[in-house]
Amino acid sequence: MDITTIMQNEYFIFLLILIGTIVVAKLFFILMTIHVKKITEKTKSDIDDIILKITTKPLYILIIFIGLYFGLKSLSVLTQYALEIDKIFFVGSIFIVSFIFSKILSVIVSEHLKVQKKFEKTPKLITKIISIVIYLVAVLIILDHFNVEITPLVAGFGVGALAVGLALQSTLSNFFAGVHIITDKPINVGDYIQIEGSISGYVEDVGWRSTRVRTLPNTLVIVPNSKLAESVIVNNSLPVLEMSVVVQCGVAYDSDLDKVEKVTIDVAKKIQKTVQGAIKTFKPFIRYHTFGDSNINFSVILRVEEPVAKYVVTHEFIKALKKRYDKEGIEISWPVRKIYYGNTLPMK
Repeated sequence: MDITTIMQNEYFIFLLILIGTIVVAKLFFILMTIHVKKITEKTKSDIDDIILKITTKPLYILIIFIGLYFGLKSLSVLTQYALEIDKIFFVGSIFIVSFIFSKILSVIVSEHLKVQKKFEKTPKLITKIISIVIYLVAVLIILDHFNVEITPLVAGFGVGALAVGLALQSTLSNFFAGVHIITDKPINVGDYIQIEGSISGYVEDVGWRSTRVRTLPNTLVIVPNSKLAESVIVNNSLPVLEMSVVVQCGVAYDSDLDKVEKVTIDVAKKIQKTVQGAIKTFKPFIRYHTFGDSNINFSVILRVEEPVAKYVVTHEFIKALKKRYDKEGIEISWPVRKIYYGNTLPMK
């Protein structure tokens, strides 16, 4: 068999197309990961870097898929299946393009939200909704291409959706509660919140069914979205991260209250200036508020940069205040009860 015969052999042509496609795909991959990457690294924004990273492999696969399609079309043995090959190629390419487009759009939306400083991290529910919408559009395009009547399908889907909705009431309730949380913004990803029931921590993610809260001991609490939406939430990150720290204290009744105020504020000022997480410029103050059973009680107000810092600031303040009170002779009394005995009447 001479070289001309080999060159005209359809299987050789198929192999040549396949190898050529792989070479082109490899060259494309090298171009994107080396040369284009150098260009994107020079830009101020990291959106182009992220888009480059998430689209390189899908585009690589798309090139090979296109090459495989033309290779298969060159084989005469598959001529009778040409229509089926066209259909498979169309469906496959639509889904690959949809995948790429959904990834790009998710990145753009995420970066847009970060620029607006409303979300430190984008809730996964947003990206999932974006993907679902894009894939639904892809399915509609495919159905339209194959001349499938959509109206009966929509009607049938409506009946089926009603049945599924009744069966999945809890799941759908959580899903729409998640959408409500994202749109109404009582909490954002990254916020430090407290939920009724003694749950507190950082919001890790708002998912399609539940919200993940990471507590300070580094455990993950999974809260159903519907329960969270109906709960009383204390968001310590809104409107700003800064917050006041109120420490309750009390001194004995025979204490000089002016001296107590002066000493307490002096200690609080040193804590504000030296402890990490305390706001250096804040001027602490105290307020007497109660004649207690054993002490005259008062509140000491300090200020911290973020909610978690209050634990360290409170810890250091109590230690320093006790040490200073001992030095100044200021007493913090423990509970005392005075019992008076009256004279009993003589028995007749």
